[in-house]
Amino acid sequence: MSHREHHPELEPIREKLKEAKGREFWRSLEELADTERFKEFLHREFPSLNAPDADPSWLDPAGRRSFLKLMGASMAFAGLTACTVQPTELAVPYVQNPDGYIPGKTYFFATAMPLHGVAEGLLVESHEGRPTKIEGNPEHPSRGGTSVLSQASILNLYDPDRSESVLYKGETARWGDLLDALRGVMDAQRAKRGAGLRILTEATTSPTVSAQLKALLADLPEAKWHQYEPGGPNEARLGSKLAFGQMLNTVYKFDAADVVLSLDADFLVEGAGNLRYARDFMSRRRLTDGKTEMNRLYVAESTVTRTGAKADHRLPLKASEVDGFARAVAAEVGVAGMSGGLSGEAEKFAKAVAKDLSAHKGKCIVVAGQHQPAAVHALAHVINAALGNVGQTVVHTASLEPVPVDHVASISELTAALNTGKVELLVVIGANPVYSAPHDLKFGDALQKAGLRIHMGTHHDETGEHCHWHIPEAHYLEDWSDACAYDGTITIIQPLIKPLYESKSPHELIAALAGQTTKTSHDLVRDTWKARLGADFETKWKKSLHDGFVEGTALPPLPLDQVAIKSDWAANAKPAAKAEREIVFRLDPHIHDGRYANNGWLQETPKPFSKVTWDNYAVISPRTAQDLGLMPDKEWHARDAKLINLKHGSEELAVPVWVQPGQPDGSVTVYLGYGRKRAGSVGSGLGFDTYRLRTSAAPWIATTGVSFAAAPGEYTLATTQEHFNIDTSGLEEGDLQARHIVRTTVLEEYKKDPLALHHGAHKPGKELTIFNPEQFPYNGYAWGMAIDMNACIGCNACVVACQSENNIAVVGKDVVVRGRIMQWLRIDTYFKGDTVNPEIYFQPMMCQHCEQAPCEVVCPVNATVHDAEGLNVQVYNRCVGTRYCSNNCPYKVRRFNYMLYGDWDSPSLKNVRNPDVTVRSRGVMEKCTFCVQRIMQGKIEAEKQNRKVQDGEIQTACQTACPTEAIIFGDTNDPNARVHKLKNEARNYEVLADLNTRPRTSYLAEIRNPNPGLGAAKHESHG
Repeated sequence: MSHREHHPELEPIREKLKEAKGREFWRSLEELADTERFKEFLHREFPSLNAPDADPSWLDPAGRRSFLKLMGASMAFAGLTACTVQPTELAVPYVQNPDGYIPGKTYFFATAMPLHGVAEGLLVESHEGRPTKIEGNPEHPSRGGTSVLSQASILNLYDPDRSESVLYKGETARWGDLLDALRGVMDAQRAKRGAGLRILTEATTSPTVSAQLKALLADLPEAKWHQYEPGGPNEARLGSKLAFGQMLNTVYKFDAADVVLSLDADFLVEGAGNLRYARDFMSRRRLTDGKTEMNRLYVAESTVTRTGAKADHRLPLKASEVDGFARAVAAEVGVAGMSGGLSGEAEKFAKAVAKDLSAHKGKCIVVAGQHQPAAVHALAHVINAALGNVGQTVVHTASLEPVPVDHVASISELTAALNTGKVELLVVIGANPVYSAPHDLKFGDALQKAGLRIHMGTHHDETGEHCHWHIPEAHYLEDWSDACAYDGTITIIQPLIKPLYESKSPHELIAALAGQTTKTSHDLVRDTWKARLGADFETKWKKSLHDGFVEGTALPPLPLDQVAIKSDWAANAKPAAKAEREIVFRLDPHIHDGRYANNGWLQETPKPFSKVTWDNYAVISPRTAQDLGLMPDKEWHARDAKLINLKHGSEELAVPVWVQPGQPDGSVTVYLGYGRKRAGSVGSGLGFDTYRLRTSAAPWIATTGVSFAAAPGEYTLATTQEHFNIDTSGLEEGDLQARHIVRTTVLEEYKKDPLALHHGAHKPGKELTIFNPEQFPYNGYAWGMAIDMNACIGCNACVVACQSENNIAVVGKDVVVRGRIMQWLRIDTYFKGDTVNPEIYFQPMMCQHCEQAPCEVVCPVNATVHDAEGLNVQVYNRCVGTRYCSNNCPYKVRRFNYMLYGDWDSPSLKNVRNPDVTVRSRGVMEKCTFCVQRIMQGKIEAEKQNRKVQDGEIQTACQTACPTEAIIFGDTNDPNARVHKLKNEARNYEVLADLNTRPRTSYLAEIRNPNPGLGAAKHESHG
């Protein structure tokens, strides 16, 4: 059956798509339907006084007089002072300079950020002893990329809402007071062999924590250590136990795989090894330096993910149907006793995938998503074994966790012990189970039954509120620890700054339980590694600190005979029950499980696809929206979200709706992490607590007792999906088609004619200019950038890196709704094709640094000018806020700071700002500068050595953050520079080149590698 027959209710939108003619790509359903609200928003770059979202104070009936008052104030803010007078700051010099210290010079130190216990290797920039910027460590197994979470973690360090002191029953106390209280309690527990002691931690791979807890439990054998993470690879642990009889760690070698099948796995951006996996996977899709071969990616998934967006073929399935799909693939590759019972497009897809996998035995990978049940993970292991991938592209090692456990079972066991009065002392380290534990456990009620409750956390959160004692936990940049990378490599986590507050590390708290009150974290970590590193310890220790990891500690692959599939695996891996309706729980792309809810950078970073900020929502398909009466009408705007009432068992919750093309019908995806009550001044009270719908029996996929229906009312979502649209309305069809903002083709067509990508695209000749290029040559450096759209995965690490590097302000939800987000870099998302299962493309968009810049010729005060190296420079002191430059910019990449958005009062936030970048307040235009401060530093260093800047010596913040190396910057005049070579690739093109702006930023078109057996279309639809 055709897509049209499956979804007749989408006919109006399809007709709009036909009417659009040249509009092959679209960014939202509103744009596709060409609603009146969309057109009004598109053409109203600056809100008028009659706009529906105008400030009510602007509607003063005094009219012209009020207008003049506003303009007078505006001129005072912008023209006379250029920016607000900054608060007085005192500069306190060193009494005595540290040895080797050079004032003003930045230093980098290797460390790591643990998440779910697994270390992400980092290099952290330090100014005068304070960390200011996160970079990736290229020597670490993660290979130099960073995640959006690690980039923003520097803001967590300086969060003014962090806990500052020990609390006892809400009152300020001292660490010594807690030690005094612990002595008597622990003496009583030793007499009982620890029978009343329970310790709850998050997942940990720290050898030091493990050694401490094992020693404590050996002294108190009846005490218990519980572990709980609301996210993480718990189902993967259980899946390996089903398949192999033990909990193992699996490492994938995507750089050796020709074909990859994702079973609902967003492996490019989620999971322990995602940074390395993203880089390795994209290394097989780089069509540069004459390469003409690519890997192929198939994705069967329950909601639109960034991995699915990069797929050559994508199949939308309900989460509960992925199990059946995996069994069908297993049957096709020769696994006995398997049958998925598929039909239609899904059956065709499974057979084509299995055939392709079988043709690449030993050179393919099947990977299951973290939220899929253990049975699907076991199926992935079985299929990989049947295809001969184990030992080739798939490697199994011992578990990263010293004591791997089922986290849901562990928190359930602790809850039962609390309810039966067995817990006399409960110590919670890092976790926040009152907020994040499965709702049916009622952990908050059970917690009250513990005799003495101690909580350690960075914030006095929901769990801390219910405990007698609260201890501030040190940030990873403030204290010593250790952790494993995704492959087992040990990283020593070294601090860059003395603790800002009276915080302690988990090592010190565990040591206090053991009666070791004099040892610091540094002592405890060193003790662990003295025993492990043996002779010449100091030399090895210093090398490990310098490199960021302990050499030679990666876990070895287990022999094949130790990872043989158990004969009874199928009997224990029960098939998933199919459901008419289901609710799927996912970690939020930015605030994760809620632990980063108080981070303004992450809250304001637009989420993938929806571009929603400051909120969570329920994702539903267009057809489901139609069935529930939630489909938008012609006056609809995405920010005016309708509500859906979700019910799971006895719990129900009304959540705003986001209608997402590509979402499976009958399935609702909700994101965890919102609805916090004690996150801090930024994160408390935002969004909806979807943990209320999550149970211990269905932590990720709810299929029984599920219903949803339309709820009354609307809710305002702050989405940037339609902000800064590159307007193509009013053009003739031929002109519109010539724009080619996104260019893409399939591999076979690209091989036949690499230049066919650009057919029909108009590119003006160099002679068409009011300036003579020979009269104004760029004889020295000519800075430029090339972005490979094949490699961009829309992870947003570059967006947050730019915000951190350039002191970009957070503006808040209300201002985002007005269309005034301040980020200099955005990731444009384009859809192509049917709304049931469209193709998706990511395009990073920042200032293009045009040689013929339209912004420059309209500025009345020469505030935006061109320098001799091709940079479009913004002179803040000249800007008077006319905003003509923004109106004249076809790329919509300039930002005006209307208000004093930054927090100038919190002392701690002054430390997060980069001292190498001018701090703006209000009244000036801002935009990407190609990190001019880094360019100047690189040039100064080169001039001191009497040489030219070498290629790769200067890297922009977005470039260093990118895990896939999609962004390359350098001197375009250098024939040996990577950027020069990329700009000479056949795929290279400039956006809106027909305007003769001559941008210094160019893009490499995206190439897909579809399977001819599935037809030319990239994505498949499953009705």
